[in-house]
Amino acid sequence: MNGDQIQTWIKTGRSQRLDWLADSAPVESIAQMLTALANGAGGRLLIGVAGPAGTIVGVRDSALTIDRVIQASMAIHPQLVLPLPQIVAIKEKPVVIVQVPEGLPGVYAFDGRFLKRGESDNIPLTLTDMRRLSFERGAMQFETEPADDAALSDIDWGKARAYAALIKSNEGDAEKVLLRRGCLTRVNGTLRPTHAGILLFGNEPQAFVRSADITAVRFAGEIMSDRFTRADIGGTLPDQIRRAETFLLDHLRKDVALGKSMARREYLEYPFEAARELVVNAVAHRDYSIAGDGIRLYLFANRLEVSSPGMLPGPVTIENIREARFSRNPVIVQVLSDMGFIERLGYGVDRVIMLMEETHLPAPEFSEHVGGFHVKLHRGATMPDAPLSPPDEVVDKHYRGVPLNPRQEAALLYLTREGHPRITNSSLQLLFPDVHAETIRRDLSDLVTKDILEKRGEKRGSYYVLKSL
Repeated sequence: MNGDQIQTWIKTGRSQRLDWLADSAPVESIAQMLTALANGAGGRLLIGVAGPAGTIVGVRDSALTIDRVIQASMAIHPQLVLPLPQIVAIKEKPVVIVQVPEGLPGVYAFDGRFLKRGESDNIPLTLTDMRRLSFERGAMQFETEPADDAALSDIDWGKARAYAALIKSNEGDAEKVLLRRGCLTRVNGTLRPTHAGILLFGNEPQAFVRSADITAVRFAGEIMSDRFTRADIGGTLPDQIRRAETFLLDHLRKDVALGKSMARREYLEYPFEAARELVVNAVAHRDYSIAGDGIRLYLFANRLEVSSPGMLPGPVTIENIREARFSRNPVIVQVLSDMGFIERLGYGVDRVIMLMEETHLPAPEFSEHVGGFHVKLHRGATMPDAPLSPPDEVVDKHYRGVPLNPRQEAALLYLTREGHPRITNSSLQLLFPDVHAETIRRDLSDLVTKDILEKRGEKRGSYYVLKSL
């Protein structure tokens, strides 16, 4: 950090992550500024800079100024622990730089006031802001609050008993297991389901936690269009994960390799475990207090995207996502871990990165946007150890817009990608030995009817070729 760098910051003006104060600013003003930055995305406070234009005036006594910063941080509740301020000379004038880290764990107040950064100033946190920030930073947990109007009858006790049996609990009945896990809570002496209990074991989870679902879509091309296959996935969280897995298996493109012996091998466009891990992480770690949006699983021709409501929790940031460990929903994570869906101590990010590396695909792309966390997997140019991708005509179980079944798709891949001039009934039968020969014949005849293939020859000597356009 040097003087030129600081002057560049000042030229950009005050912002959500940068502000300054003159050396004469009282401890109270410093505390308010630090509180607002701490309740936001962090940032820097420059002391020794004055006025709207950011005039460098310096500080008279650097040690005394740093002591006032420490007094201010100690006056904040909870006490704000900061890195030691730095002193940088600008044109021989010392400026004190106070760094407020991103992703602090608490919700901070000074003199009873909760502040956050606006575009370039400090503004009060609303009650909604405070509640949301408390959930995001783990100061409060939405999952352990009682679900509004939910009763024990809203729990699927068959699923609850199966879970109790799974973990071989010695606690007695399923009710006690759920209470101990945080899926039930006592309200005025009455047992009530928590949000976690409803999400994990509820009869109708979405009746109590709105938007607690997954929208899964396979688009035909590289952008959103009116050609797509969609599944709206609701139910309990374990059921959502299972149904999302099925959607991935059904809609991830399969590259087919055909050798000289006609042995058939399939390659998914992304490692299935990597795609599954992203879905599981989204289900386990999203912010369920956000009611206006659900998890989105989008498959495009060149990428897979998973978006989940809520920013990264607690101290986790894009930069430290591989190392940081913090769970917004520890109850949900524990139960999903018990069920074998998730590694309780980690986010699975390392595993996703490793799987993409092993298959020579681009590294995952992580980002945060307003209200959510976003991950992209990119296909890359080719599948690992597989033939080149098929021509544009064979895409997503379609050929020039005509729908195909898996056997028809394999036949066209054989003709287009492998460069074979012809295919016979027996050739396709080798690829699908468990399928009746008459079904194979009908598949190829259907492609003739659809004006895609042309049949040549007679009886045993017949074969099929691609019909010229």
